[in-house]
Amino acid sequence: MVKVIPDYTMLIQMIIFLALIFVLNILLYKPILSIIDRRKKQLEESENEIKLFNESVEKRVAEYEEKLKQAKIKATELKKEIIQEGANQAKNIVDAVRNEIPVMAREFQQKMDKEVEKAKLVLDSHSKELSVQIAQKVLGRPVQ
Repeated sequence: MVKVIPDYTMLIQMIIFLALIFVLNILLYKPILSIIDRRKKQLEESENEIKLFNESVEKRVAEYEEKLKQAKIKATELKKEIIQEGANQAKNIVDAVRNEIPVMAREFQQKMDKEVEKAKLVLDSHSKELSVQIAQKVLGRPVQ
């Protein structure tokens, strides 16, 4: 019969292999995993910050556009008010001038009537002299 001497080298190699896995797990695998986890958390935090920043920017852009829209509406209303006010002032001025025209026409007519009367008086006094002078020239002798 053959006697087999158990070989413990296989068992020792397995123990060394397990010890190596344990040591590598502590020294290499766990630190790399923790670094990867930290980076993943940082990326997630950065993505969240970017998302919040984008939301904030979108909100501000929406607020800006709303304010711009309100300002345009307000400017349009103000423009309409100014145009209406100008039209009202123009109408008031035209109405005032229209009311003054008859008064001015009456004053002018009164002045013209006075001037006509003066001219008639002057012409009446001169017409007698002129008719006497014409009669003297036509007759060739003095007329009384």
